[in-house]
Amino acid sequence: MELGLYTFADVSLKPGPDAISPHQRLRNLVEEIELADQVGLDVFGLGEHHRPDYAASAPVVALAAAAERTKRIKLTSAVTVLSSDDPVRVFQQFSTLDLLSGGRAEIMAGRGSFIESFPLFGYNLEDYDQLFTEKLDLLLALRDSERVTWTGEMRAPINDRGVYPRPFQDKLPIWIAVGGTPTSVARAGALGLPLALAIIGGEPARFAPLFDLYRQAASRAGHDPATLATSINVHGFVGETTAQAADDFYEPQAEVMNRIGRERGWGPTSRAHYDQSRSQSGALFVGNPEQVAEKIVANHKLFKNDRFLLQMAIGIMPHAKIMKAIELFGTKVAPIVRRETAVKELSLAEG
Repeated sequence: MELGLYTFADVSLKPGPDAISPHQRLRNLVEEIELADQVGLDVFGLGEHHRPDYAASAPVVALAAAAERTKRIKLTSAVTVLSSDDPVRVFQQFSTLDLLSGGRAEIMAGRGSFIESFPLFGYNLEDYDQLFTEKLDLLLALRDSERVTWTGEMRAPINDRGVYPRPFQDKLPIWIAVGGTPTSVARAGALGLPLALAIIGGEPARFAPLFDLYRQAASRAGHDPATLATSINVHGFVGETTAQAADDFYEPQAEVMNRIGRERGWGPTSRAHYDQSRSQSGALFVGNPEQVAEKIVANHKLFKNDRFLLQMAIGIMPHAKIMKAIELFGTKVAPIVRRETAVKELSLAEG
């Protein structure tokens, strides 16, 4: 199982002694990706947002900077808001990243959890579903053929045009990222595309049937589910002790969730709710290395996922604490998870 991290590159909305500017956050981000590579993590994802609380409106640019400071880690969007972007430019940008990184680029395409990009780029929210469906179709056509002829309703047609540069890899990986909508899950399976499922609340076990739906849809469409990769993307934090991890992560994570909750009508979170979410059955992966590893392995048994991505750099958290958590994740958590999942795979093969 691949292990990695993702972030939205949070910045401060208010001035103060602990404020983090977009300039500093992006500099810190490159250092975080570099460290993740050095400690042996497999993937780093950067989300696209067009809000004042996040610095990553152009993830591929930051990932390209990180490509020059890393050697083996895969670099992916988390996610690319494909509905409000142009698939040709998305493909060209990630092909360029793929060339710079020597074949380590991926696209994680999604409809987006925020809507700011739609009015910003002149799209109507009423076209939310059709935009994504058509643009994903075009993106896949661009990936699969150097010259493309394509027609849709939401974008001008393309008539036998070449799109360059081509990526370093024979086929640029394109994942579909979902937040739990069954139709989106089934569509990814029918298209035979890898699936990333974001779980940021509730009990993860309740999401397991979505992977069953995904694999069933893939099988019905003639794809071998065994060849399709899956990922769960969650919130969490690793500390040297459980108490330290819980205390360090609570305020930044709660501030973000409450801020977004006020926009969406959610009730406020609390320390009691947070601590419940840190339990073995909860959605937060917070604790010392052994606890976090144990929970990752337990969820791997449940989901049979091929990838696990953890969002630790959420909210305004000191850079030194993020760096220490990345070190612990790569040097302490990852070896336990890899050992335990390897033992499981070996026993299944022998059986």
